[in-house]
Amino acid sequence: MAIDFAREFIPLQIALLTVSDTRTFATDASGDILAERISGAGHMLAARAIERDDASAIADQLRQWIADETIDCVISTGGTGLTGRDVTPEALDRVKTKDIPGFGELFRWVSFTTIGTSTVQSRACAVLAEGTYIFALPGSTGAVKDGWDLILSEQLDSRNRPCNFVELMPRLREV
Repeated sequence: MAIDFAREFIPLQIALLTVSDTRTFATDASGDILAERISGAGHMLAARAIERDDASAIADQLRQWIADETIDCVISTGGTGLTGRDVTPEALDRVKTKDIPGFGELFRWVSFTTIGTSTVQSRACAVLAEGTYIFALPGSTGAVKDGWDLILSEQLDSRNRPCNFVELMPRLREV
């Protein structure tokens, strides 16, 4: 895996969703980390929202962004655990057209080096929804750093070799 600087960088329009009953924009440290990393990588933060732990409300927000043809990707943080209030994966099930199972598997693998076996409590996942990528990360600052730094920063970079999510984008709506 390597960045091929001979290839063109294609900035993406990325929406950021924090799922929480308690966080506000003033206290959303994980969302702030992701926003900084998105912009720092050369992408555009197209939208940012905080939604309560409610599958219907999360799915409604996702549908708005999926319908917006200018948004390429959504990254969410929070709601991926095992408690009764953790419903982000269930919300993604309501909007998805395809699962991306390798994302959650890889997230737990890289997270294992940081938090050990506690990673089994994460339901980090990703889906494709009408041509829009949606990645659901846990809500901790460590988890969003792992998810962005070790997976998404490469896969959302059009220069990453041997392949990346960006180069698939023109073909995502094929039938």
